[in-house]
Amino acid sequence: MLCLLREAPMHPYEMQRLLKERHKDEVLVLKKGSLYHAIERVLRARLIAVVDTKREGRRPERTTYRITPEGEQALIRWLKEMIATPRHEPSEFMACVSFLLYLTPEEAIPQLEQRAQRLEEEVATIGVVMAALIDRITRVNLLESEYLRVMRQAELQWVRGLIADLRSGQLTWDLEKIFAAIRAAKAQATMPKEA
Repeated sequence: MLCLLREAPMHPYEMQRLLKERHKDEVLVLKKGSLYHAIERVLRARLIAVVDTKREGRRPERTTYRITPEGEQALIRWLKEMIATPRHEPSEFMACVSFLLYLTPEEAIPQLEQRAQRLEEEVATIGVVMAALIDRITRVNLLESEYLRVMRQAELQWVRGLIADLRSGQLTWDLEKIFAAIRAAKAQATMPKEA
């Protein structure tokens, strides 16, 4: 939001339109009301200010905001910090992989194959979109798409390797044996120690 307001004063509807038009909604997780909550927070922090509020015809009132000098400083500081500092950003897939052992290897393989197929399609689609846009905009405007494509390619390579390990039997497990080992370890830990 601060980046958009650095371009020009605008109202939230225009911010949402630009995010969608620029495909930023594909890389940002924005829930419907989250933009308005963010506006309230940065307004209270004096990082943005109200320019005016207008109503056109039967449309609801639209408040236009601008970034303040404090907001510009905060934006630059936050961007520098976020770019420089790797963060642990868990995903649904990472959570599911941690519980993969609740499926049998035979059940996991077709699910992983479906994921690999979808990743292949996504990588191809991103490539097509980037190729179509590169003539009209510069590479700097496509960096998030480029990053997403590389990350999806890496995930695809990892998933394919996992499938190969499952198929070859190099990776396997038996959930009941795992549960039995856990129960045995627990029983061992609770046994009274001999003097």
